[in-house]
Amino acid sequence: MDGVTDWIVSLMNALGSPGAGLLVALESIFPPIPSELILPLAGFTASQGTLNVVAAVVWTTVGSLVGALVLYALGAKVGEERLRAVARRMPLVRESDIDTVDGWFERHGGKAVFFGRMVPGVRSLISIPAGVARMPVARFALLSSLGSLVWNTLLISAGYLLGSQWSVVETWVGRFQEVVVVLAVVAVAVVVVRRVRDHRRRAAPAGEG
Repeated sequence: MDGVTDWIVSLMNALGSPGAGLLVALESIFPPIPSELILPLAGFTASQGTLNVVAAVVWTTVGSLVGALVLYALGAKVGEERLRAVARRMPLVRESDIDTVDGWFERHGGKAVFFGRMVPGVRSLISIPAGVARMPVARFALLSSLGSLVWNTLLISAGYLLGSQWSVVETWVGRFQEVVVVLAVVAVAVVVVRRVRDHRRRAAPAGEG
């Protein structure tokens, strides 16, 4: 990790704030280097006088939007019909689930995109269902930019204020992400259990006959 940290800092030193934006754009598409590492480091680098903190926020938000639009385009290319075809082949998944998700996204998609850009593990993925649902691109871009602006400002400011202790931010965000993952696993487990029970109930009369 020290090697990755040194590489990130050296890229920011070489390219300035656009380098931070480039890193965030890549992180949005290829998540191995998380934003909770890049953004506090950008703040720390700004505290050393290498970057301008406002420029860092602007460029990382631009990078976030670029990455989000790439994944949005991927979701739009996959499309609802292909998603339905996959759902028909998956056990414990009903095609009607797609209608449920579509309805939910139509009602709450704006909030999902805005707040999703502030949730580790969800930040990038939320762009794909937005593309599948064909949310208007201008609306998606605005909400994604605003959500990213809040997230980037918080983490860059924290890194700037903490200075050499910037890694504290990564630690706390990592714990938050663990909570999100646990909640997601529990939610999926509940759905699977319910589906298995429903399947057994439907199959029981046929078996008895």
